[in-house]
Amino acid sequence: MDFDLNGGNKRVFNRLGGGSTRSTAPTDSRQKVCFHWRAGRCNRSPCPYLHRELPGPGPVQSQGPGYTNKRVAEESGFAGPSHRRGPGFNGNSSSSWGRFGGNRTVTKTEKVCNFWVDGNCTYGDKCRYLHCWSKGDSFALLTQLDGHEKLVSGIALPSGSDKLYTGSKDETLRVWDCASGQCTGVLKLGGEVGCVLSEGPWLLVGMPNVVKAWNIETNADQSLNGPVGQVYSLVVGTDMLFAGTHDGSILAWRYNAATNNFEPAASLQGHTLAVITLYVGANRLYSGSMDKSIKVWSLDNLQCIQTLTDHTSVVMSLICWDQFLLSCSLDKTVKIWAAIEGGNLEVTYTHKEENGVLALCGVHDAEAKPVLLCSCNDNTLRLYDLPSFTERGKIFSKEVIRSIQIGPGGIFFTGDGTGQVKVWKWSTEPTTASS
Repeated sequence: MDFDLNGGNKRVFNRLGGGSTRSTAPTDSRQKVCFHWRAGRCNRSPCPYLHRELPGPGPVQSQGPGYTNKRVAEESGFAGPSHRRGPGFNGNSSSSWGRFGGNRTVTKTEKVCNFWVDGNCTYGDKCRYLHCWSKGDSFALLTQLDGHEKLVSGIALPSGSDKLYTGSKDETLRVWDCASGQCTGVLKLGGEVGCVLSEGPWLLVGMPNVVKAWNIETNADQSLNGPVGQVYSLVVGTDMLFAGTHDGSILAWRYNAATNNFEPAASLQGHTLAVITLYVGANRLYSGSMDKSIKVWSLDNLQCIQTLTDHTSVVMSLICWDQFLLSCSLDKTVKIWAAIEGGNLEVTYTHKEENGVLALCGVHDAEAKPVLLCSCNDNTLRLYDLPSFTERGKIFSKEVIRSIQIGPGGIFFTGDGTGQVKVWKWSTEPTTASS
């Protein structure tokens, strides 16, 4: 068959091993075996890579003057230096060697294999990508809850309840049975869920322009109006419910036991952009905003007593731990704040990440040691021993993890951008350093 080497068949000719004609394609491209072809699923025609394994050279014999490796390479049907002969090369063409050859050690890349996720990776243990959702031996994945179609924005496990509640940007609230892991109910809300909170018998859901409240014991429900735009965060302090909203306001309601209703109590003004996160500790309300600031409010009079401006991007999450305030931001830092003389907070330590930090959660492991769960926008959740910030493991996801919830008995939950909720458990075995 005649090939038009100046036309489209040139690449086909090269990939089938025609090495006697000079090609304008890069040498590296011509000498790589198509890994899609190896896996039996290449659909490129023509494909710039080889659809065959590279042959091994013949036995090495004594050669006369002027002999070069290049000549042997050209005569054997492939060009290029000897280091392109591939893994497992031992100078004997009669030897058989597989795709990876011999006992080659595969160095794992800290990335989950997409083919493994889809259930069709053919490389098995030889794959250089991870075939697991975590790295570290002090915790393990128990199960995965599938059902949401978009980002999981809130997870709640009411105290004493056998039900788990998850909210999502797919505009639904799902109810899961903790014993079986089965979804027992789906509530279509008609708007994106910004956050979910459980407090006593109440399940509270932040949505655009409203907070929905359900009493899971009596099935009573109430709509708390007043927010402008999405409600991103909810927290309870003293006898009030606080909601952080898109317009920068923090709205407060007080629960009236006599009427069994939430009644408007206050509106806290000060932030200039959306309030993303709220936390209550030590008779203080802490708020983090898209305006890059953290405000400290007195729960006695609801007045702002300090504004913290050390972050240089959106403040995404706040938690209190002992006498410290921890904050994280899209500026790629986690900051530790402590009170100085006079009561004001100052940064005592800054932990830097390579990516923006989205959520924080403080837990104790199976040995009651403090561990910080730190979600980053590279689709990982980092686990750090405190106060050293020594990394002890990672959790990987297909998209970012925005929701973290602690459960009883060493259980914790994560919800990511794909809509998946994963259930994890701390190991009861003594911890060792992660590989």
